[in-house]
Amino acid sequence: MHRRVLSGLALTLALLTPAAALAEAKKPLYRDPIFDGAADVAIAWDKSDKLWRMFYTNRRATLKLEDPKDVAWLHATAIGVATSRDGLAWTYAGTANIPAACTGETLWAPEIFTENGVHHMFLTVVPGVFHRWNLPEAGAKIVHLTSTDLKAWSCADTLNLGSDRVIDAGVIKAPQGGYRMWFKDERKDSRIFFADSPDLKTWTRQPDFVADFAGEGPKVFFFEGAWWMIADAWKGLAVLRSKDAVTWERQPGFILDKPGSQATDRDLGHHPDVVINDGRALLYYFVGQGKEDEAKTDPVWNQRTVIQLGELKVVDGWLAVDREAVVKTGLKAPK
Repeated sequence: MHRRVLSGLALTLALLTPAAALAEAKKPLYRDPIFDGAADVAIAWDKSDKLWRMFYTNRRATLKLEDPKDVAWLHATAIGVATSRDGLAWTYAGTANIPAACTGETLWAPEIFTENGVHHMFLTVVPGVFHRWNLPEAGAKIVHLTSTDLKAWSCADTLNLGSDRVIDAGVIKAPQGGYRMWFKDERKDSRIFFADSPDLKTWTRQPDFVADFAGEGPKVFFFEGAWWMIADAWKGLAVLRSKDAVTWERQPGFILDKPGSQATDRDLGHHPDVVINDGRALLYYFVGQGKEDEAKTDPVWNQRTVIQLGELKVVDGWLAVDREAVVKTGLKAPK
């Protein structure tokens, strides 16, 4: 009798509890249903549709090539799109409407900066499809596009950043005024540099790199009274802290450098986005699938990547994330 009463009470409570309260992030958080190679995400709020849009590099991870060293599957990539009401459950929404006139066949690492109702995408464009890394002709540039609805994009500018191989823009409104962009210069030992702009159009590159380590995908944000940079150092995520977003102090070690215990999260964390929302910092990162059980029988399973979610905390003055912790509270609509 008691079991029946408790079961009925549990069912009643479940029916009365809002769906949002029952939601939680799964592992993986998201995987692309076409190529299974989602990576390098950028997340923005769509105020007209009242949902979140995730833009991501859409790697062709299911492509099987005769030459195991062939990297063509990382080229000819569109920008994938997924949508979510809460940042916890994501639905595939096709690919972004990016004009070919100012971009190209291979698109990587979208960055979204929104101001005054205009969304600015800073997109890495590689001129073609290449079968090996670091070929002399394999340049890369960052292209600026704009949109008022996150659906239709228009060409704006191709950035002059003093190098023919720059990738992975990260943009903020600078505390000193104007705008600041960080990027990886592959001609300079893959160090991260920055440039300033008064208008998001004309950029002045600063001469020195940010810190003496190779990395990519720099993401800069303000959280808990400090500016933070997270960059993919291929050994985990490097973290830097700053008072002014100019001079940086390196956090000891890395985050997401230890494999998780749960399926699909058993490798390093890579190239994240950070969404500051309602006083919290949610870290959306991608993870390779080479350490999963499927990789034992499928020689190209390691090409696959999925998106995962963790929450950043400040612990003893530095950033930390527990990749085993379940994120149960998602993103709220911005005020």
